[in-house]
Amino acid sequence: MAFNPNEFIEQSIEELKKLDGTAIIAVSGGVDSTVCAVLANSALGPKLKPIFVDTGFLRKGEVEQVKKVFKELGISIVIVEASKEFFACLKGVIDPEEKRKKIGGMFIRVFEKEAKHLNAKYLIQGTIAPDWIESGSGIRDTIKSHHNVGGLPTQMNLIVVEPIRDLYKDEVRAIAKELAVPKDPAWKQPSPGPGLAIRVIGEVTREKVALCREANAIVMDELFKAFEFGEMELPQQYFAVLLETKTTGVQGDVRAYGHTIAIRSVETKDLMTVEYSKIPHTVLHRISLRITNELKQINRVLYDVTHKPPATVEFE
Repeated sequence: MAFNPNEFIEQSIEELKKLDGTAIIAVSGGVDSTVCAVLANSALGPKLKPIFVDTGFLRKGEVEQVKKVFKELGISIVIVEASKEFFACLKGVIDPEEKRKKIGGMFIRVFEKEAKHLNAKYLIQGTIAPDWIESGSGIRDTIKSHHNVGGLPTQMNLIVVEPIRDLYKDEVRAIAKELAVPKDPAWKQPSPGPGLAIRVIGEVTREKVALCREANAIVMDELFKAFEFGEMELPQQYFAVLLETKTTGVQGDVRAYGHTIAIRSVETKDLMTVEYSKIPHTVLHRISLRITNELKQINRVLYDVTHKPPATVEFE
């Protein structure tokens, strides 16, 4: 039977109305949590308190973008600045699974603190099917622990509610269309909750995140320009990754030993399987020139041409 977004919307709102107390909702500005926020706002009204956490791992301009989206939706959000706590919890951490779990745990600690102020009982999350499938349990292998599933601590003071838990990305997008969620083609792509922390391979530092953020902004800008100029279609997901490996290069006549950026761009409907994007070489050329010219600490740019499987969308 074909998925019916209107039927799902009606059923979800009725279920959310049964919550007998105040709920906070974790919002990121992405389509999953935004859809949940609109559904929960329709059901709970003033009993819903949307919270956006600035972890320090956000993309360039992301705070402003999230404010814009929720202003258009007419939903007030609380922005919590917690970058100091998130960077501290990742100090010395290299293993990607440990990263995700520490980030998930820190999110919960922040939400619990805010919930105490608001006397909230529930935490609503935009978890979707690929999140818990890849996080593994029972007979399923753990591909990667999503921060909102495998990263949740065993002891919590909040009851987790996941309205779109059994949906896939294409179904969530269908709901977003029915709910008239604002769609900015330059931004409406999946972005992991841990943000740039899992796009910096190895230990996460403010310097590395800042480099990754600027490189990522260049990738987003150039691909969107190429889309506007009719050179290519806009991929479903695209971003920059700061690799742990440094390589030798030349700047002027001087030897340089700098960072390496990998570009990842994929086509997918459900995020369970993906194909790498066939970006025109001229576009990749412009991206590489900008990254190496504008970010002197970077002297090499790579493009990932691997499907999922065998790779995952993210590097970590």
